[in-house]
Amino acid sequence: MGMTTALETLTRDFSGDIIETGHPEYDALAGTVLATGTPTVILRPSSVGGVQSAVRHAASAGLPLAVRGGGHSFSGFGTNDGGIVIDLSLLSGVEIVDGGWHVVRIGGGATWGQVATALAPHGLALSSGDTKQVGVGGLTLGGGLGWKVRKYGLALDALVRVEIVTADGRVVIADAEDNAELFWAVRGGGGNFGIVTAFEFAAHPTTDVFHGKIAFPGAEAATVIPGWVEYMRTAPEGLTASVVFANPFAGGPRAPVEIFVTFDGDSQDEANAALHPIRHLGTVTADDVALKPYGDVFEDAQTPPPGIRFLTRNAFVERSGVDTAVRILTEVGSTAGAPFLTIRSIGGAMARVTEDATAFAHRRAELMIGTAVVGPAPVVEAGLPALDAIWDRLAPHTSGTYANFNTTATDANIAAAYPTDTYKRLAAVKSQYDPANLFKGNYNVRPL
Repeated sequence: MGMTTALETLTRDFSGDIIETGHPEYDALAGTVLATGTPTVILRPSSVGGVQSAVRHAASAGLPLAVRGGGHSFSGFGTNDGGIVIDLSLLSGVEIVDGGWHVVRIGGGATWGQVATALAPHGLALSSGDTKQVGVGGLTLGGGLGWKVRKYGLALDALVRVEIVTADGRVVIADAEDNAELFWAVRGGGGNFGIVTAFEFAAHPTTDVFHGKIAFPGAEAATVIPGWVEYMRTAPEGLTASVVFANPFAGGPRAPVEIFVTFDGDSQDEANAALHPIRHLGTVTADDVALKPYGDVFEDAQTPPPGIRFLTRNAFVERSGVDTAVRILTEVGSTAGAPFLTIRSIGGAMARVTEDATAFAHRRAELMIGTAVVGPAPVVEAGLPALDAIWDRLAPHTSGTYANFNTTATDANIAAAYPTDTYKRLAAVKSQYDPANLFKGNYNVRPL
């Protein structure tokens, strides 16, 4: 069946928008925030039935398929060239379905900013990401590191049920009892198994939180950063923090060491007690920590100018590798041409979940470290040898990777994201629900 005939057939039972080249919205929807694309057609379903029709159409058309939630994938998975995009933006409802247990049902196309806004009047929140426009779907399916991770775990740790359209167009409900292996797989296995049209989470009561930045001179990095790492091992779990340094937009090696913090609670005394050790790590040059609604800690996504390329890498660090990895990073950060460097302190509630409980397997990590190079393509390419040298030094002291923060999805990336036993189990689930690998525009797990 030709593409035109197939679209005519789809039109008869599709609820939603069919957007082809020449449509007034095509140019705005063809690409994503971080990637360009020229899909043959963009399907924007307005119902679960519309998603079913779109999936059946994609399966019969034999064209590349991209599924878009928020459209902020670093790897550009929300679009393609010459294929089909299923855009979930019309499925973005947020409703409380069980007030007693704070169970919240969220559409697969919702963003975390929408969720925070909807839950705030009820005094509820979810541990989630740190950017308003990032989609609930992509972030949750890959993990969900955010400002409450040490107190409430990953976003996927609060997940209690999903509604998912599988490759054959069926609607499947998965939770701890029904289709339990599929439920295990979607919690960390990404979009490999279908399109999640609705997530049900157990939210938690929340207050305002203390959030902001405490900065120190870049020259003090070698003492401030190890001191911060040591303190976070005993800090209250209500405190989540990350470090940014060697920021090329703020002076490179001379850029300040910025510690971004969120204290989950509205007690000034408790916040001061938790932050006191950080404020005494060195010479504080800026401190804007203040009480604010949880939704206000989410940043607005930045759209890069045309021609600007991102290249990101990350890895986890378990306790045995922390001291050496931190020493390497502080050395790198003091050299000319250093990449943008970040260190996230994790652990806490995230670490209390067993490694095989979900497809996200990196539970023992104490830190997640990352690098980013930003600039025109020739600049990024020229910096690759130096970046490779940094990661060669870090490799013996790190493990795994967080798929949500990578700009590449090579076989090596996929192997790092999914340890061998995890991958084998995911592949078995993939074989059951997507044996033809329709959903491969992701950190792809191939069917057995």
